Amino acid sequence: MINVTKAYLPPFEEYTAILKRAWDNAWITNNGELVQELEAKLKNYLQVDNLLFTSNGTVPLQMALKVFNLTGEVITTPFSYVATTNVILWEGCKPVFVDIDPQTFCINATKIEAAITPATQAILATHVYGIPCDVEAIEIIAKKHGLKVIYDAAHAFGVKYKGKSLLSYGDISTCSFHATKLFHTGEGGCIIANDAAVVHQLMLYRQFGHVGEDYFSEGINAKNSEFHAAMGLCILPDIEKIITARKILILNYLSAFKNTHLLSPVSCIDNNTKWNYSYFPVLFENEQLLLAVKKSLEDKKIFTRRYFYPALNSLSFLKNAASCPIAENASARVLALPLYYDLPLDIQDQITELIIKMVI
Repeated sequence: MINVTKAYLPPFEEYTAILKRAWDNAWITNNGELVQELEAKLKNYLQVDNLLFTSNGTVPLQMALKVFNLTGEVITTPFSYVATTNVILWEGCKPVFVDIDPQTFCINATKIEAAITPATQAILATHVYGIPCDVEAIEIIAKKHGLKVIYDAAHAFGVKYKGKSLLSYGDISTCSFHATKLFHTGEGGCIIANDAAVVHQLMLYRQFGHVGEDYFSEGINAKNSEFHAAMGLCILPDIEKIITARKILILNYLSAFKNTHLLSPVSCIDNNTKWNYSYFPVLFENEQLLLAVKKSLEDKKIFTRRYFYPALNSLSFLKNAASCPIAENASARVLALPLYYDLPLDIQDQITELIIKMVI
């Protein structure tokens, strides 16, 4: 069976050797030594000043909304994982959807200003597939209207834009370290902010609002354990090797499909971006063809994913969400193909050959 993704796992002995340090100290949670070490190494690798390791990639988005006391409208994208919309609802805010750019699949910055009202407080955008949003245009709009900018950068680990970590843009960026991600800690994530006072408050939120026996604010439990940090410490030294292997696979996909009508948003990535080769999505001519290809692959035990589907503005529990025709159309036609570190090249050839036969 070939899944759409597969977690990269280090040699078991390497993992247990690192974990033994926590085991010997009997310190396995509550900001342990491995968590602190991982945070330091991630800050160095990602070239950011502040980073907090968290229990997953969703709670940091909730913390980001909370730290800015957001209670009104949040402009957001309809093309993302459901967590992006759910956190807005969960924190009592109203999502206001703006359609996507047809090339990058990220929020269309040229349409943001038209959606701003007196109730608008923030922009929450996603770097889809690790492709940068138009961060410069979004920053100009945000400053003009006094809005906070939060980036769901779940896919953007290691991505650089104009020589600078993509995670350093905006007021806050969050990242997921779920097992399906390029870099993972089994379960986990992080939150990055540039303002020291904001970082301090986020630190308090992460640990129930207290340090030792002194309580300073409300908070939740967004801490992560030494078991998860040990996994990250094992994988981080291999990250360039992982990216290189995925790059080869993506270049193979692009080469195989170059004479077909299949399109991929990754083709729009320019020289300003050092990408992380995190996903390979393809856009079919119509949903019927996508479903036929998906079924044919599944019959051979090769599994893909409709990522992202459906468009979030069409979720059944939302009322009066704006129409976003580009996102709705893309969502119906996009399919993420298998991509992971040790995907066999002969299996990749089977995937591309089957798809080409069906689309030509």
